[in-house]
Amino acid sequence: MKNSDKRDEILRAALELIAEHGFHGAPMAAMVAERAGVGAGTIYRYFEGKDALIAEIFAELEKKLVEYLLPGYSLDRPLRERFIYLSSMIIRYFMDNAIHFRFIEQYMNSPYGVTLRRERLLGEARDIDLFRNLLQEGIDRRELKDLPLAMHFALAFGPIVSLLRDHILGFLALDDALIRKVVKACWDGIRRQDGPG
Repeated sequence: MKNSDKRDEILRAALELIAEHGFHGAPMAAMVAERAGVGAGTIYRYFEGKDALIAEIFAELEKKLVEYLLPGYSLDRPLRERFIYLSSMIIRYFMDNAIHFRFIEQYMNSPYGVTLRRERLLGEARDIDLFRNLLQEGIDRRELKDLPLAMHFALAFGPIVSLLRDHILGFLALDDALIRKVVKACWDGIRRQDGPG
């Protein structure tokens, strides 16, 4: 097995185990090594420790998501269209990649994601955050309600996260028609009533 293959297998195994057992499940190194088919010490040739491994998984998943979203995204389109596009596409992405959703949800609601969330909400992050930029633009242009950015995130994406979780758990089945209705309802929840509909 090539070095890059070993690294990829370690990332895949850790992603699966964390999605199944959480960040604080059983001894991570031994479980990851067994699932990846490598020796436990091999993990430390690629990653300094558990925290570095978790951060790398998140970075890789976020990169894949952005690569999925960018081809159809245009800053030339109206804010509403961009919101509907991004929201619809993220729902479809996570419907097709439930394990990524489970990992990212855990990450963002754990101490690992708190700093990143804070930096993004305060505009201090140096990464590409399409959602933050879109919402901030809407606030600045007065197309969105006069609410703090964090509230816009909660109103716009809280319902989407909840519905994705319920879809993945089999409590409801999202289809194209329902996705359109949900995304439009989320838009209506954040837009100014006297703004573009």
